[in-house]
Amino acid sequence: QVQLVESGGGLVQAGGSLRLTCVGSGSRFSMAWYRQAPGKQREYVAAITRGGSTNYADSVKGRFTISRDNAKNTVYLQMNSLKPDDSAVYYCATGPCIGCPPNYWGQGTQVTVSS
Repeated sequence: QVQLVESGGGLVQAGGSLRLTCVGSGSRFSMAWYRQAPGKQREYVAAITRGGSTNYADSVKGRFTISRDNAKNTVYLQMNSLKPDDSAVYYCATGPCIGCPPNYWGQGTQVTVSS
């Protein structure tokens, strides 16, 4: 059974930075971050393979960086130049490949960006 636990969310002013962390037992697979804002569908943010290949949604490209430490079963999401539109619950997920529907999800961590 894969378990994913996110942390690092919080309240930050526009232009600020946060780093999200996800600790899990599914690090042998691709790891991804998704987010869901109130009243909106969950959307893809970024993903990383076990080998370190990455992919980003256009909306975060150049501002967010996904990375992982396989030895620690941990994936990170460094978020810079945050905007109010980035406010959402951020979920860690794992699946067999980038672009594949995730098999497991974390419980989410709230990110709020004030203007």
